[in-house]
Amino acid sequence: MDYGKFKYESALKARESRKNQAQTIIKEIKLRPKIDPHDYGTKKSHVERFLRAGDKVKVTIMFRGREQSRPELGFRLLQRLAGDVEELGFVESQPRQDGRNMIMVIGPHRRKSEARAERATRDSHHGERGGSRARAADVAAANVAIDDQPAAPPQPADGAQPAAEAQPAPEAQPAPAAQAAPPAQPKPAPPAQAAPPAPPKPAPPRPSAPKPAPPKPGPRPPAQSRPKPEAPKPKPPTRPKPEAVAAQARAAASRAAAPETGADS
Repeated sequence: MDYGKFKYESALKARESRKNQAQTIIKEIKLRPKIDPHDYGTKKSHVERFLRAGDKVKVTIMFRGREQSRPELGFRLLQRLAGDVEELGFVESQPRQDGRNMIMVIGPHRRKSEARAERATRDSHHGERGGSRARAADVAAANVAIDDQPAAPPQPADGAQPAAEAQPAPEAQPAPAAQAAPPAQPKPAPPAQAAPPAPPKPAPPRPSAPKPAPPKPGPRPPAQSRPKPEAPKPKPPTRPKPEAVAAQARAAASRAAAPETGADS
């Protein structure tokens, strides 16, 4: 047994079976309790289109604010929609409250495979009609082209000769020559005026000698810096001489001994 051949055939069978399968898709339409009549008609047309294609439709009513205290408005709207599309679908799931929303599911009467087959046949019919219309247009164009062609002249019979050959045209008699007119005398041509001489072209200016380029300035010499004056050096403190110190000590001692001698006296 060839395992590769068996695997290939099983894959082909699975592919063919998947072609015949129809995947159900759930479409969703959202409404409000206070929807306008025109908007309701638009939503209903969408639901009808989905049901004709064989898909399920999930209708959701959205409540906001104080609308949550009036769920009967949404229930009535769902019942009205189910009654309008009862020819194409049926109520698969009854209306139920889900938080702030109310949900109902409508299922189609026919399967999706049937809808797909009907769509294919309808497309084929449209294609045939388009082909027949194209062929009719081609035939009409060919007829118009034939009508526009010029008609061919009738051909004479074998025994008959054309009238032009049966009756030869009479020969034309030569007309008397007219008297020759005297030849016209040629008029003398006026003397050609000499063209004025062209003015001489000015000589092109001679190229002047190039001017010498000015010499580039050389580097400037560095400025001579003046020497800064030196700060005066502080003089060292002079020490008193020992003789002056001894004299000052003797004078102080004599001044101190003088009051003592005055007190004793």
